[in-house]
Amino acid sequence: MALQGTNTQVLFVKRPIGQFNPTETFKIVKTPVPTVESLKEGEFIVRNYWLSLDPAMRGWMSDSRRSYIRPVEINEVMRGQTVGVVVASKSSKFRAGDKVQIMGGWQEFTVSNGKGAWKLDVPPGAHLHDFLGIFGGTGMTAYFGLLDIGKPKAGETVVVSGAAGATGSLVGQIAKIKGTRVIGIAGSKEKCDWLEKELGFDVALNYRDADFSKKLAAATPKYIDVYFDNVGGDILDLCLKRIAQKGRIVVCGAISQYNEKNPQGPKNYTTLITQRARMEGFIVFDYGPRYPEAVRDIAKWLQEGKIKRREFVTEGLENAPEGLLRLFKGENTGKTLVKLVNEKSKL
Repeated sequence: MALQGTNTQVLFVKRPIGQFNPTETFKIVKTPVPTVESLKEGEFIVRNYWLSLDPAMRGWMSDSRRSYIRPVEINEVMRGQTVGVVVASKSSKFRAGDKVQIMGGWQEFTVSNGKGAWKLDVPPGAHLHDFLGIFGGTGMTAYFGLLDIGKPKAGETVVVSGAAGATGSLVGQIAKIKGTRVIGIAGSKEKCDWLEKELGFDVALNYRDADFSKKLAAATPKYIDVYFDNVGGDILDLCLKRIAQKGRIVVCGAISQYNEKNPQGPKNYTTLITQRARMEGFIVFDYGPRYPEAVRDIAKWLQEGKIKRREFVTEGLENAPEGLLRLFKGENTGKTLVKLVNEKSKL
């Protein structure tokens, strides 16, 4: 592939307080496309085709709290997972034409030294962008969070918040595969219909309903054995009140609180004492050596028709900041992606 033209990049330029403003927080710049001559031994250039947008990105913008990863620096290319194709290489491990997943950032071309890079073998019935979704961080989060932390057993009740999102929708489907009764919580009738009618959730509840708390209680007469929390806030508190004896709460995310100036913590945590329950957080990167195990199982379920997925796609890198804001507004159903280039394009 001939390398020419400019490399569009999105820089992180201002740390937000509360909800971020796309035009103030990010800046779009054009730089020269990296050249083969500029590569060091072991490096390669990736043409990024797809960029993942994730709730964790809001945390990466902050430098005011401890985290599992350093914050993005001011004037640095915004961090993000990408999939694409190697277009030039001085690496013995990655050759031109290889499909890869890397932390490529919000840019069209990335120079990588191979650290954290993953050479991709796309299974039958799958797509390259699935390695940002069901085979990427999203899928790994759902798989290990539910199965290793939640440990669902057949016949138990599993409740998932953010259930129409990328992680939540997969959590619910895996929980059904494991023989549990699954209740999804989402933010619209359309999303709830998708969960019930297409994904096979037993019940889907709209948290915007005035009587949501009553419906949640009615849907969990035997209480909640596993609660997979993607949102935090009031929904976490309601599920704490409904947790069963020896119940497990998987703390995956708290998207309802990420843009709050004064984040709200749980009030009903003493239920963990009375019900001898457990509430545990996790970071998916810790499971890196076991990713192939999850990919193997998810690929099998996909081919068997037990897993379905949907993408919420923003076209063009320059629209990524607005696409991220739409994720936090809850406009997405399924995995939120930015399409940088047509996979069939000749570059």
